[in-house]
Amino acid sequence: MTTMSAPSETPWPSLTAARPARLLSLDFLRGLTIAFMILVNNNGDEQLAYWPLKHAAWNGFTPTDLVFPTFLFLVGISTVFSTASRLAQGATKQSLFLHVLRRSITLYVLGLLIHGFPFFNLHTMRFYGVLPRIAICYFIIASLYILSPGWRSKAALAIGALAAYWILMRFVPVPGYGVPTHDIPLLDRDANLTAWIDRQLFSASHLYEHTRDPEGLLSTIPALATALFGVLTGIWLRTQHTLNQKITGIAIAGISGILLGGLWNITFPINKKLWTSSYALFAAGLSLSLLALSLFIVDLRRKTPAKQDHSGVLKPFFIFGTNAIVAYAFSEMLASVLYSIHTHPGVSLQQSIFRSIQQVVPNVPFASLLYSIAFVAVCWLFVAVLYRRKIFIKI
Repeated sequence: MTTMSAPSETPWPSLTAARPARLLSLDFLRGLTIAFMILVNNNGDEQLAYWPLKHAAWNGFTPTDLVFPTFLFLVGISTVFSTASRLAQGATKQSLFLHVLRRSITLYVLGLLIHGFPFFNLHTMRFYGVLPRIAICYFIIASLYILSPGWRSKAALAIGALAAYWILMRFVPVPGYGVPTHDIPLLDRDANLTAWIDRQLFSASHLYEHTRDPEGLLSTIPALATALFGVLTGIWLRTQHTLNQKITGIAIAGISGILLGGLWNITFPINKKLWTSSYALFAAGLSLSLLALSLFIVDLRRKTPAKQDHSGVLKPFFIFGTNAIVAYAFSEMLASVLYSIHTHPGVSLQQSIFRSIQQVVPNVPFASLLYSIAFVAVCWLFVAVLYRRKIFIKI
């Protein structure tokens, strides 16, 4: 079955029409990303953990700040491959759209359930979050790709989203505060348009940081660009170029994103909590670079008989990658349980476990890291059971 395209838009040159072959590097990188996400989300001590395992306080970045955009980037790639696979099986646009709608609603509701677990207090329910943002971005990019699988409109929309967000954050007056760079500092913590909109929509009890939310409504615009970069990469991976050529193109795009994001940082700082346009570009560049490296290590070397197959060494990440959303959901609910159960008045089970580790390892940052690694191991065991029983839950 040939790939569909709108008459007004030409697909990427030499786009393959057959059902796409599975790239193991995508499972590997997705698993690596989820493993690191679980690691940094569950420090033994949030304040004294090593700096790479914590988010930047405001402007700037740490390795932790690059986890979520990498996963969202991979969602964009997977959207292209899964849609192409369904098209090859004879799916119609209508059935594809209904599938996308159902999946988006499921992801969003799952995000709400995770935030509310285990008490489900409506007064403090958070309506933003990681899965809700993924759900919104996925619905938009998947719908666009179903309507037209060409690359030009996706590139134009990604660029437009980054430019529009910069204009909104740089030039639009913030009610009650004034114009950024004139009356108030650019990207002030509370006196910025993103935070102001979130406070108009929700009370402090519904926002992650009370006066703002890192997955707020307005910052979904540049996050959409992150997902679209993934779509563009997925389209490129489905061309008839050799794997070497694809890796080279992705690596060049990655370096370009890093450089452009770094340059834009001078006037529009990299900021994960506001998902600034410079941050979206910079993070996309690093995600592309990681993907190029993964393609080289996993897929290119796998197809070279003289090279050793590294799947055994990398297998734990493949296992995470095959049930990524399930692993994330399990980790969030497990963390909630550990914080909800109290072994002593005012002391949670999480604190008790961490204090037990501290008795053996007095160095707090290292003890915090050991707790994080143990937490990831527990989550991996859960997913490994599913993997061994060939249970792959598709949300």
